Amino acid sequence: MAEETQLGKIEISPKVVATIVSHAVLSSYGVVGMASKNIADGIVQVLQRESHRGVDVHVEGDQVSIDVYVVIEYGTRISSVAHSIMNVVAYSVERALGVPVACVNVHVQGLRVSNPD
Repeated sequence: MAEETQLGKIEISPKVVATIVSHAVLSSYGVVGMASKNIADGIVQVLQRESHRGVDVHVEGDQVSIDVYVVIEYGTRISSVAHSIMNVVAYSVERALGVPVACVNVHVQGLRVSNPD
């Protein structure tokens, strides 16, 4: 994504957008962590260090489409958590970059039980 000004060109890497998205998602209620989108081997990993994992950013013209892969806390209402993620991601990206978000797709890759009681 790039913006042309009188002084020059501003380019924002999709990894920057992914980092903004990751921080917004991880601060959302009910989210345990980000998940790898590649679950061909059937294993879902909870990721905490690499901030661009679990997020795919697609830039089309002047709009951004975002796919988020998450692990949610067992016992929370999945649809409510997903809607909250959609809202907070769109708000965070639009506020930080001033670029409209076309869509935020939330992919729930797993559930985690924190307290087995």
